[in-house]
Parts: sequence; C-alpha cells; structure tokens
Amino acid sequence: MVADCGANCARWLLCLANFIFICVSTGVLIVGTWLAADKASFINLTLNITTSNYSPASPFVSEDAEKILKEFVEPAVIEQAAYILIAAGAFILVISFLGYCGAIKESRVLLTAYGIFLIIIFALQVALILLCTLYKSQADHHSKGFLKSTLSKYYTTGENKDAVTLSWDLIMAQMSCCGVDGYEDFRTARLFVEKSSAEGLGRQVPESCCILTGDPLLSKPADPSCIISPTQSNSFLSTGCYDKFSFMVTENLNLVIGVVVVVAATQLLAIIFSFCLCRAVGQERDYHYKY
Repeated sequence: MVADCGANCARWLLCLANFIFICVSTGVLIVGTWLAADKASFINLTLNITTSNYSPASPFVSEDAEKILKEFVEPAVIEQAAYILIAAGAFILVISFLGYCGAIKESRVLLTAYGIFLIIIFALQVALILLCTLYKSQADHHSKGFLKSTLSKYYTTGENKDAVTLSWDLIMAQMSCCGVDGYEDFRTARLFVEKSSAEGLGRQVPESCCILTGDPLLSKPADPSCIISPTQSNSFLSTGCYDKFSFMVTENLNLVIGVVVVVAATQLLAIIFSFCLCRAVGQERDYHYKY
C-alpha cells in the first residue's frame, strides 16, 4: 500500500467513484439483459406494480399516467431500449471495473489502461466539440439529415408505436415544435403517410405537432381539427425542432458551458488521479526493491 497521503486520497476517491459506477452499470446491464431475454415478464411486472390496486404506487398513478406507461412498455419500444441499455451498461462497467480494480489492487497495468481509456474518451469529446464548432454548417446539415432520416424511415402513427416515434412525440410535445424543419417533414415519412392514408382522416400532422391541452405526454390537441387542418393558431407547423433546440441552447448557454466544464473537469481529475496513483505505486515498489 502506498504511504503517500495524496496518493491514498486519489486511491480511495477512484475506488468510491468507480464502485458507484459499477453498481449503476450493473443494474442497467441486468435490466437490459432481462428486457432482451424476456420482455413479456418485464412488461407484465411493470404494469402490475404500477396499476394494481394493492401496489404502493397505485394512488399516485392516474388514468392518464397509466396510458402513457402502457405506450412506453410496448414490446417494440422495450426491445429497442434493451440493446441500448446493454451496450451502455457494458461499456461503463468495463471502464469502471478497470478503475476500481486498478485502485484497490494498486495495479499499474489496470490503472494505465483505465487512464488511457479516459484519455481516448476525453479526446473524442474535445474533437467532436471542435469539429462541430469549426464546421458548424456541415454539422448542422448532417445532423438534420440524420434526424430527417429517422422521421422518414421509422416515424408512424396509431397503435404499436416504436421507440423512435415515441421519442419524437415526446420531443415535439415538450418543446412545442413540429418535425425537424416543420410540418412538411412528415410528407416524406413513409410509414406515417401509409398509416394516415389507411385512417382515411386526411391527417397532415401528428397530434404532438398541435397545441396541446392537459399533460403534453398524452398528445391531446386543444383543437381536434388540427391534425387535418394545421394552422399557426392551432399548431406549431412552422416551428422546427432543430431550430427550437438551437435557440434553447443559445438561451441557456451559461448552463451548457457549466455542464461541459464540470464533466470535463471530472474526467481530467480521474485521469490525473489514475496516473498519479500509478506513479506512486511504482515509486513505492522501487523503494522496497532497493531497500
């Protein structure tokens, strides 16, 4: 064990932080694996826990909340979420395991691997920020292209909505916007156009593009005719979500910078602590080897 006070502090801080991340990532990984292996039991358990008359949560779950919950535990949504949870949980678990074991065992190999992984992640984040800043117009173009492709390929309406559709509905309802650049994006949404034609209502936009009443998650238009005849007074047909998001970032730039600085500082501290502890362990072993 290293005798240096600073190195010991770094050691136990790394142990504590990475142990917390190991616990969280393990939980995420277990849930993701459960969803991938047997999503039916997860859906039944979730609905039973929240909607049963004997559940402790039942007094707090209204009919509206129950409807929202049932949408989010549709099999299509669960299946897509499972793989995201597995990937995220496994990635965080591997890195946290390196940091925790390296610190608790004072292993220079594991600490070095942990530090290198963090340097790579930090460098990728810095590179991404620089590229988005230097090539803003190209970044905007490619980002809009990607978002529009998710609408055109996956967005639908009616029953059995998938994760992409629910995510877009949530974004549009909460941000009071419509599509990437406006309502015209839905004219190229293949599944949406097919389902709208099958409905026979002459639908032009989804409910989430309308001015809503009640809980935004329920997507209940204040004007029922909005989905057929959207106007500036009953919908957000000309307000694109991309521009709305850019405006929100600009309006809260200080908060965004603060979050980026905190995240960057945390990563830098972890990198510094890992290499300082690695150096202290090496010096301690050299000392014992010599004397």
